[in-house]
Amino acid sequence: MQFTLKNALCVAIFSCICLFSKAQEAYFEVKLWEQGLPNTNGSDFGGYGPDEVNYKPTMRVFLPQKPIANGKAIVCFPGGGYAQTNPERYGETWAPFYNKLGIAFIVLHYRMPKGKSAVTISDAIEAYKQTKLHAKEWGINPDKIGIQGVSAGGHLASTLATHYQEKLNIPFQILIYPVITLQDPYTHKGSRDNFIGKMPEPKLPSTKASRQAYLQAKEKYNRLKNYYSNELQVTARTPRAFIAVSDDDRLAMNSILYYAALNKNKVPAVLHSYPFGGHGWHINTKDDKFAFAGLVEAELKAWLESF
Repeated sequence: MQFTLKNALCVAIFSCICLFSKAQEAYFEVKLWEQGLPNTNGSDFGGYGPDEVNYKPTMRVFLPQKPIANGKAIVCFPGGGYAQTNPERYGETWAPFYNKLGIAFIVLHYRMPKGKSAVTISDAIEAYKQTKLHAKEWGINPDKIGIQGVSAGGHLASTLATHYQEKLNIPFQILIYPVITLQDPYTHKGSRDNFIGKMPEPKLPSTKASRQAYLQAKEKYNRLKNYYSNELQVTARTPRAFIAVSDDDRLAMNSILYYAALNKNKVPAVLHSYPFGGHGWHINTKDDKFAFAGLVEAELKAWLESF
Protein backbone atom coordinates (compact mmCIF):
# COMPACT_ATOMS: atom_id res chain seq x y z
CA MET A 1 0.00 0.00 0.00
CA GLN A 2 1.31 3.40 -0.95
CA PHE A 3 2.08 5.63 2.05
CA THR A 4 0.64 8.98 0.99
CA LEU A 5 0.79 12.41 2.56
CA LYS A 6 -2.80 11.85 3.68
CA ASN A 7 -1.76 8.67 5.50
CA ALA A 8 1.11 10.48 7.19
CA LEU A 9 -1.18 13.30 8.29
CA CYS A 10 -3.67 10.83 9.79
CA VAL A 11 -0.89 9.07 11.69
CA ALA A 12 0.44 12.39 12.99
CA ILE A 13 -3.00 13.49 14.18
CA PHE A 14 -3.63 10.13 15.83
CA SER A 15 -0.24 10.31 17.57
CA CYS A 16 -0.98 13.78 18.89
CA ILE A 17 -4.34 12.61 20.24
CA CYS A 18 -2.69 9.64 21.97
CA LEU A 19 0.04 11.83 23.43
CA PHE A 20 -2.55 14.34 24.66
CA SER A 21 -4.61 11.57 26.26
CA LYS A 22 -1.52 10.11 27.90
CA ALA A 23 -0.51 13.53 29.19
CA GLN A 24 -3.99 14.01 30.60
CA GLU A 25 -3.60 10.83 32.67
CA ALA A 26 0.05 11.26 33.68
CA TYR A 27 0.90 12.12 37.26
CA PHE A 28 3.83 12.47 39.58
CA GLU A 29 4.02 11.73 43.29
CA VAL A 30 4.93 13.93 46.24
CA LYS A 31 5.54 12.20 49.56
CA LEU A 32 4.40 13.90 52.74
CA TRP A 33 6.31 14.09 56.01
CA GLU A 34 9.75 13.51 54.51
CA GLN A 35 11.23 14.83 57.75
CA GLY A 36 9.29 12.33 59.84
CA LEU A 37 5.68 11.63 60.80
CA PRO A 38 4.15 13.99 63.41
CA ASN A 39 1.91 11.26 64.82
CA THR A 40 1.03 7.60 64.33
CA ASN A 41 -2.00 5.36 64.02
CA GLY A 42 0.00 2.50 65.50
CA SER A 43 0.58 0.83 62.14
CA ASP A 44 3.00 3.23 60.49
CA PHE A 45 6.01 1.05 61.05
CA GLY A 46 4.43 -2.22 59.98
CA GLY A 47 4.40 -1.58 56.25
CA TYR A 48 2.20 0.25 53.78
CA GLY A 49 -0.17 -0.76 51.03
CA PRO A 50 -3.64 -2.27 50.52
CA ASP A 51 -2.62 -5.56 52.13
CA GLU A 52 -1.70 -3.75 55.34
CA VAL A 53 -4.76 -1.49 54.99
CA ASN A 54 -2.47 1.45 55.58
CA TYR A 55 -1.16 3.98 53.12
CA LYS A 56 2.04 5.96 53.01
CA PRO A 57 0.88 9.58 52.95
CA THR A 58 1.49 10.57 49.34
CA MET A 59 -0.03 12.99 46.84
CA ARG A 60 -0.54 12.06 43.22
CA VAL A 61 -0.52 15.24 41.16
CA PHE A 62 -2.39 15.45 37.84
CA LEU A 63 -1.67 18.71 36.02
CA PRO A 64 -3.64 20.02 33.01
CA GLN A 65 -1.96 20.99 29.75
CA LYS A 66 -0.37 24.43 30.16
CA PRO A 67 -2.34 26.13 27.35
CA ILE A 68 -5.65 25.42 29.11
CA ALA A 69 -4.55 25.65 32.77
CA ASN A 70 -6.67 28.24 34.60
CA GLY A 71 -4.89 28.27 37.96
CA LYS A 72 -7.53 26.33 39.87
CA ALA A 73 -6.66 23.16 41.77
CA ILE A 74 -8.52 20.57 43.82
CA VAL A 75 -7.10 18.36 46.57
CA CYS A 76 -9.14 15.16 46.70
CA PHE A 77 -9.72 12.80 49.62
CA PRO A 78 -11.02 9.40 48.41
CA GLY A 79 -13.43 7.30 50.44
CA GLY A 80 -13.38 3.88 52.06
CA GLY A 81 -15.08 4.24 55.42
CA TYR A 82 -11.79 5.28 57.08
CA ALA A 83 -11.01 1.54 57.07
CA GLN A 84 -9.40 1.39 53.66
CA THR A 85 -9.38 3.53 50.56
CA ASN A 86 -9.06 3.13 46.83
CA PRO A 87 -7.48 6.35 45.57
CA GLU A 88 -7.41 5.10 41.99
CA ARG A 89 -11.13 4.35 41.86
CA TYR A 90 -12.54 6.98 44.22
CA GLY A 91 -10.16 9.79 43.35
CA GLU A 92 -8.07 9.45 40.23
CA THR A 93 -11.03 8.61 37.97
CA TRP A 94 -11.97 12.30 38.33
CA ALA A 95 -8.61 13.57 37.06
CA PRO A 96 -9.36 13.55 33.29
CA PHE A 97 -12.56 15.53 33.84
CA TYR A 98 -10.84 18.24 35.86
CA ASN A 99 -7.72 18.38 33.70
CA LYS A 100 -9.87 18.97 30.60
CA LEU A 101 -11.32 21.99 32.43
CA GLY A 102 -7.79 23.29 33.04
CA ILE A 103 -7.87 22.37 36.73
CA ALA A 104 -5.01 20.65 38.55
CA PHE A 105 -6.15 17.60 40.52
CA ILE A 106 -4.25 16.23 43.51
CA VAL A 107 -5.29 12.91 45.06
CA LEU A 108 -4.16 12.17 48.61
CA HIS A 109 -3.25 8.66 49.74
CA TYR A 110 -3.78 9.17 53.46
CA ARG A 111 -3.18 7.06 56.55
CA MET A 112 -6.14 5.34 58.15
CA PRO A 113 -7.08 6.83 61.54
CA LYS A 114 -7.63 3.53 63.41
CA GLY A 115 -9.50 5.54 66.04
CA LYS A 116 -6.93 8.36 66.03
CA SER A 117 -8.62 11.06 63.97
CA ALA A 118 -5.68 13.48 64.27
CA VAL A 119 -3.56 11.18 62.08
CA THR A 120 -5.80 11.39 59.02
CA ILE A 121 -6.61 15.05 59.58
CA SER A 122 -2.92 15.96 59.75
CA ASP A 123 -2.27 14.20 56.42
CA ALA A 124 -5.12 16.14 54.79
CA ILE A 125 -3.94 19.49 56.16
CA GLU A 126 -0.36 18.81 55.09
CA ALA A 127 -1.50 17.88 51.57
CA TYR A 128 -3.35 21.17 51.30
CA LYS A 129 -0.35 23.11 52.59
CA GLN A 130 2.04 21.31 50.23
CA THR A 131 -0.20 22.13 47.29
CA LYS A 132 -0.04 25.81 48.25
CA LEU A 133 3.71 25.55 48.74
CA HIS A 134 4.17 24.16 45.21
CA ALA A 135 1.55 26.43 43.64
CA LYS A 136 3.92 28.51 41.52
CA GLU A 137 5.86 25.45 40.37
CA TRP A 138 2.66 23.66 39.34
CA GLY A 139 1.01 26.67 37.69
CA ILE A 140 -1.62 27.04 40.42
CA ASN A 141 -3.12 30.17 41.94
CA PRO A 142 -2.69 29.61 45.72
CA ASP A 143 -6.00 31.38 46.34
CA LYS A 144 -7.92 28.97 44.08
CA ILE A 145 -7.19 25.61 45.72
CA GLY A 146 -10.39 23.81 46.66
CA ILE A 147 -11.02 20.40 48.18
CA GLN A 148 -13.07 17.36 47.20
CA GLY A 149 -14.19 14.44 49.34
CA VAL A 150 -15.84 11.20 48.28
CA SER A 151 -17.91 9.21 50.82
CA ALA A 152 -15.84 9.07 54.05
CA GLY A 153 -13.41 11.37 52.24
CA GLY A 154 -16.31 13.82 52.21
CA HIS A 155 -16.27 13.74 55.99
CA LEU A 156 -12.55 14.48 55.91
CA ALA A 157 -13.05 17.34 53.44
CA SER A 158 -15.92 18.83 55.46
CA THR A 159 -13.77 18.53 58.60
CA LEU A 160 -11.16 20.78 57.01
CA ALA A 161 -13.89 23.11 55.72
CA THR A 162 -15.50 23.53 59.14
CA HIS A 163 -12.75 23.07 61.74
CA TYR A 164 -9.72 24.44 59.88
CA GLN A 165 -11.11 27.18 57.64
CA GLU A 166 -9.52 29.96 59.70
CA LYS A 167 -6.15 28.28 59.21
CA LEU A 168 -6.44 27.16 55.58
CA ASN A 169 -8.86 29.65 53.97
CA ILE A 170 -10.28 27.09 51.53
CA PRO A 171 -12.30 28.80 48.74
CA PHE A 172 -14.61 25.90 47.82
CA GLN A 173 -15.52 22.30 48.62
CA ILE A 174 -16.94 19.51 46.46
CA LEU A 175 -18.62 16.64 48.29
CA ILE A 176 -19.63 13.45 46.50
CA TYR A 177 -22.13 11.30 48.47
CA PRO A 178 -20.35 12.40 51.66
CA VAL A 179 -20.43 11.13 55.19
CA ILE A 180 -21.02 14.25 57.30
CA THR A 181 -22.60 13.43 60.63
CA LEU A 182 -21.46 11.05 63.37
CA GLN A 183 -24.92 11.12 64.95
CA ASP A 184 -27.38 8.24 64.88
CA PRO A 185 -29.41 7.31 62.92
CA TYR A 186 -27.82 8.94 59.86
CA THR A 187 -24.13 8.28 60.36
CA HIS A 188 -22.10 5.56 58.70
CA LYS A 189 -21.22 3.57 61.81
CA GLY A 190 -18.06 2.03 60.35
CA SER A 191 -16.65 5.44 59.44
CA ARG A 192 -17.45 6.76 62.90
CA ASP A 193 -15.88 3.78 64.68
CA ASN A 194 -12.73 4.01 62.58
CA PHE A 195 -12.44 7.78 62.95
CA ILE A 196 -12.98 8.34 66.68
CA GLY A 197 -13.05 4.77 68.00
CA LYS A 198 -15.89 2.58 69.15
CA MET A 199 -18.32 3.58 71.86
CA PRO A 200 -16.83 2.51 75.21
CA GLU A 201 -18.50 -0.29 77.15
CA PRO A 202 -18.53 -0.76 80.93
CA LYS A 203 -16.11 -3.34 82.28
CA LEU A 204 -17.38 -6.26 84.28
CA PRO A 205 -17.26 -6.95 87.13
CA SER A 206 -18.07 -3.34 87.88
CA THR A 207 -16.11 -1.41 90.49
CA LYS A 208 -16.20 2.22 91.53
CA ALA A 209 -12.97 2.88 89.64
CA SER A 210 -14.13 1.08 86.49
CA ARG A 211 -17.47 2.92 86.51
CA GLN A 212 -15.69 6.25 86.83
CA ALA A 213 -13.34 5.35 83.98
CA TYR A 214 -16.29 4.27 81.84
CA LEU A 215 -18.20 7.52 82.45
CA GLN A 216 -15.14 9.59 81.57
CA ALA A 217 -14.53 7.56 78.40
CA LYS A 218 -18.19 7.87 77.41
CA GLU A 219 -18.14 11.63 77.97
CA LYS A 220 -15.04 11.96 75.77
CA TYR A 221 -16.61 9.79 73.09
CA ASN A 222 -19.80 11.87 73.00
CA ARG A 223 -17.78 15.06 72.90
CA LEU A 224 -15.83 13.80 69.85
CA LYS A 225 -19.01 12.53 68.21
CA ASN A 226 -20.57 16.00 68.44
CA TYR A 227 -17.37 17.80 67.52
CA TYR A 228 -16.89 15.85 64.30
CA SER A 229 -20.54 15.93 63.27
CA ASN A 230 -19.72 18.60 60.75
CA GLU A 231 -23.26 19.78 60.09
CA LEU A 232 -23.07 21.16 63.65
CA GLN A 233 -19.85 23.07 62.93
CA VAL A 234 -20.84 25.17 59.91
CA THR A 235 -20.35 28.95 60.19
CA ALA A 236 -20.64 31.87 57.81
CA ARG A 237 -16.94 31.35 56.99
CA THR A 238 -17.38 27.77 55.78
CA PRO A 239 -16.48 27.64 52.05
CA ARG A 240 -19.08 27.43 49.31
CA ALA A 241 -20.10 23.89 48.44
CA PHE A 242 -21.19 21.59 45.63
CA ILE A 243 -22.86 18.42 46.93
CA ALA A 244 -23.90 15.43 44.81
CA VAL A 245 -25.78 12.37 46.03
CA SER A 246 -28.25 9.73 44.82
CA ASP A 247 -31.78 9.74 46.19
CA ASP A 248 -31.53 6.01 46.93
CA ASP A 249 -28.26 6.36 48.86
CA ARG A 250 -28.94 5.30 52.45
CA LEU A 251 -26.53 8.04 53.56
CA ALA A 252 -28.35 10.77 51.61
CA MET A 253 -29.46 12.54 54.81
CA ASN A 254 -25.81 13.42 55.45
CA SER A 255 -25.85 15.64 52.35
CA ILE A 256 -29.22 17.12 53.27
CA LEU A 257 -28.15 17.96 56.83
CA TYR A 258 -24.97 19.65 55.62
CA TYR A 259 -26.76 21.60 52.90
CA ALA A 260 -29.35 22.80 55.42
CA ALA A 261 -26.59 23.98 57.77
CA LEU A 262 -24.82 25.82 54.94
CA ASN A 263 -28.09 27.42 53.85
CA LYS A 264 -28.89 28.47 57.43
CA ASN A 265 -25.50 30.21 57.66
CA LYS A 266 -25.96 31.85 54.23
CA VAL A 267 -23.05 29.94 52.69
CA PRO A 268 -23.47 29.58 48.90
CA ALA A 269 -24.22 25.91 48.25
CA VAL A 270 -25.90 23.62 45.73
CA LEU A 271 -27.25 20.13 46.39
CA HIS A 272 -27.83 17.86 43.39
CA SER A 273 -29.81 14.70 44.07
CA TYR A 274 -30.03 12.09 41.31
CA PRO A 275 -32.93 9.58 41.07
CA PHE A 276 -30.83 6.45 41.52
CA GLY A 277 -27.26 5.22 41.66
CA GLY A 278 -26.87 4.24 45.29
CA HIS A 279 -23.57 4.83 47.05
CA GLY A 280 -20.13 4.57 45.46
CA TRP A 281 -20.75 5.61 41.87
CA HIS A 282 -18.10 6.91 39.48
CA ILE A 283 -18.11 9.25 36.49
CA ASN A 284 -15.20 7.89 34.45
CA THR A 285 -15.08 4.09 34.65
CA LYS A 286 -16.00 1.68 31.88
CA ASP A 287 -17.50 -1.09 34.00
CA ASP A 288 -20.00 0.75 36.19
CA LYS A 289 -20.24 4.32 34.99
CA PHE A 290 -22.95 6.29 36.79
CA ALA A 291 -26.10 6.73 34.67
CA PHE A 292 -26.13 10.46 35.45
CA ALA A 293 -22.38 10.99 34.99
CA GLY A 294 -22.87 13.43 32.12
CA LEU A 295 -25.28 15.49 34.19
CA VAL A 296 -22.89 15.54 37.15
CA GLU A 297 -20.09 16.74 34.89
CA ALA A 298 -22.23 19.46 33.29
CA GLU A 299 -23.54 20.75 36.62
CA LEU A 300 -20.14 20.66 38.28
CA LYS A 301 -18.51 22.42 35.32
CA ALA A 302 -21.14 25.17 35.40
CA TRP A 303 -20.70 25.59 39.16
CA LEU A 304 -16.89 25.81 38.93
CA GLU A 305 -17.19 28.46 36.21
CA SER A 306 -19.65 30.52 38.27
CA PHE A 307 -17.04 32.03 40.60
